[in-house]
Amino acid sequence: MLARILSLVASLLLSGALHAEGTPAEKAGFASRLTIYLAKGSPDACGPGCDRWIAIEGDIDQDAAPRIRRFLAGVKDMQRPIYLYSPGGNMEQSYVIGRLLRSRKAIARVGRTIATACAAGTQVDAACQKIKNAGGEVEAELTTYHAMCNSACGYLFLGATSREVAPDAALAVHNSRLVLAFHGHPAPAAVAEYRQRRMATADRDRAAFIAAMGISRELDDLIRTVKFENLHMLTRAELHRFGIDTRSLAETAWKLEKETRPFVRKIAMLKKENGASFRPMEWRLSCESGKRVPLTFAGEIDETAVGKSTILVTADADTDKAAEGSALRAGKYEVWRGSIDPDMVKAILASRSLHVRETTLMPDDKADITKFDIDLTGLTSVWTQLVAACASVASAPKSPWPAVPWQSTPWRAGPTAGPQPNVSATPSAAPSP
Repeated sequence: MLARILSLVASLLLSGALHAEGTPAEKAGFASRLTIYLAKGSPDACGPGCDRWIAIEGDIDQDAAPRIRRFLAGVKDMQRPIYLYSPGGNMEQSYVIGRLLRSRKAIARVGRTIATACAAGTQVDAACQKIKNAGGEVEAELTTYHAMCNSACGYLFLGATSREVAPDAALAVHNSRLVLAFHGHPAPAAVAEYRQRRMATADRDRAAFIAAMGISRELDDLIRTVKFENLHMLTRAELHRFGIDTRSLAETAWKLEKETRPFVRKIAMLKKENGASFRPMEWRLSCESGKRVPLTFAGEIDETAVGKSTILVTADADTDKAAEGSALRAGKYEVWRGSIDPDMVKAILASRSLHVRETTLMPDDKADITKFDIDLTGLTSVWTQLVAACASVASAPKSPWPAVPWQSTPWRAGPTAGPQPNVSATPSAAPSP
């Protein structure tokens, strides 16, 4: 009887915009319907040995699931990673697509695909959408910088069996909103009762989906506390604790920064061994100066440390070559800066990983040693871009960190610590987490 009285159509929608209703400016850069296509990039564009991926982007519309299903049925390569870039949309459709991705044991990452043929215009205009929907592979670039998978997009992401969120990308959640379309003039009390029942059902469906995907119920508890008008970006600790991205070390790709003093950099988040928190770090290589290349590493300080930290860096192509030095505290970060010779540069460019050993003196006078590897995939091509950018600079830069007027001092290649950099100011901005 209630359904006949109301005679309405209801759907659960999740907006990925930063505010409630999603202004045109907030939705800029996203297609109005979910788009899926094959993309091809440069060698190692999507990881070691990976240059092809599947792009899923745009608003999740009410007909998205059948369209995604038909497309994926024609893709036989189950190992192609899927990169998601979406502000959200229809929640019920997102559950269907999420379960589809689970059935394929999909690899999902948050990232933005930039079609090369659309570089002169936007990525969502009619001409570009025609290219993406034409079939075949689209030549493209891939970036995680400011990429987002918000709201309903998160349920697509949870459906994958392998999930990665880069340190410079975002996975954000909030509660659902019920949109009702009426036929006739139902009584307010009847509408309120229907809304309450539908929202209760929606809460149960969401909790059941999250549990079925093997994700901690803490995520559902969190979502219930976030109003639809707001958006909560999951922290690295939450991503790990909820079982969404369980990597102990998450890294961005190497990226060229074309500033007055060009440099390449990588941001990483390393899980602390004695807790659930993560430590933000940043690596930079800048223009050659005096036939040596400045190398900078900055990491958040362990507040329990009492003495100076030292760092030892080797590349797997030639472990006999090493760089090491002492740290200098600058605000809430420790900064290592040195310069490496051409042979060390060649070893790094020929390697897959940079081996790092960090030694820190603790209050009990014991040395805390942390070891981790930094991925060098993609650095060779970005390094070529840096060399070209440096050639266009009239004078060699003094530092890749302009706000810190330290002197350039080389790290020593060998078992003893090199000289400490001379820092006379505190960085005005910390590395991005």
